[in-house]
Amino acid sequence: MNLHRPVETACITAIQNIFSESRHADKVIEHALRTQRKWGSRDRRMFAETVYDIVRWRRLLSVLSGSEEARKLVEYYAAEKDQFRTHASELPLAIRESYPDWMVARMTQEVGLERASSLLRALNEPAPHTLRANELKATRDTVQARLAEEEIETVPVAQPTFETPHALRLIKRQNIFKSRAFQDGWVEMQDAGSQLIAPFLKPKAGEFIIDACAGGGGKALHLAALMKNRGRVLAMDVQQWKLDELQRRARRAGASNIETRLIDSTKVIKRLEGKADRVLLDVPCSGTGVIRRNPDAKWKLTQADLDRLAELQMNILVNYSKMVKPGGVLVYSTCSVLPSENLLRVQDFANRTDNEFQIETQWQVSPIETPFDGFFACRLTRALN
Repeated sequence: MNLHRPVETACITAIQNIFSESRHADKVIEHALRTQRKWGSRDRRMFAETVYDIVRWRRLLSVLSGSEEARKLVEYYAAEKDQFRTHASELPLAIRESYPDWMVARMTQEVGLERASSLLRALNEPAPHTLRANELKATRDTVQARLAEEEIETVPVAQPTFETPHALRLIKRQNIFKSRAFQDGWVEMQDAGSQLIAPFLKPKAGEFIIDACAGGGGKALHLAALMKNRGRVLAMDVQQWKLDELQRRARRAGASNIETRLIDSTKVIKRLEGKADRVLLDVPCSGTGVIRRNPDAKWKLTQADLDRLAELQMNILVNYSKMVKPGGVLVYSTCSVLPSENLLRVQDFANRTDNEFQIETQWQVSPIETPFDGFFACRLTRALN
């Protein structure tokens, strides 16, 4: 693989920024592409793919090249792109699949060696780019046709185990954000696994639903569409800038039943106790299920982070679940593939409530068996008395 000199230099700078300055890979790549306006589509694609691959395979490339220096990694990768993985067959699993030792040990402990090996391999595959048709504006077929008019080719996502009626997969990587379909609010970028969570809540038009860890609001927007703008979706978060971004996205999507509220004290939660028909807790987690989309996360996450997240997840479950009215529904979800963050966490919570909350059903979607990211969701009901 031949990289043009400016592209190679930009790759080296990007790798240095990601690892030496602990910047997020997607933001580094986005900034570089925004500043390199003279690059053609080939150079832009080669730059993004090279940086993501070097981040993804950092440990293996370091061992094979004998160096962790950004320039050496880029030079070795460029020379060996098509065969460097074939050199790794006899290396230990953590090096062969390029993960920290502790993460491989933790995953092996939780799911077994065979399953862990398959997960680690699957999470190293580049993620597909999936869209969600916004049915407040148009059907999936209509969205697909409009994208095709803009020379953006997609195919409906079909998977036998999980229904994804609004999902479209991009056939090739393209900047969807510049399309008229996106700018007019007809479509959102959202992994198909993530698209399973809002329907799992079983939202009904006219209900009061709280998305208590809303973040940028992808699931809140999906809820609004499923409810056909009838009822209320209260999107909450501890960071105001995320709620501001959600408000901007809601205006574009035509989601008029979404309200936002900053969680800046315990009083915010207390005022809503027993008020919501349904509450979604898409909690902060390890993000192990989306490593293929955020490969630098494997180098930034620590065991101490998992301990901190465990306490945070339980605190959110214990305190935020109080917003569910008697007889109402609670959904707990993560983008993790670790049972300790998923079913085991929910079972621990349910046991602590003395059957006030009972597990109804749960699922885990895996990048091994599906083209989706790794997500978990569990639905619980609150007792009437």
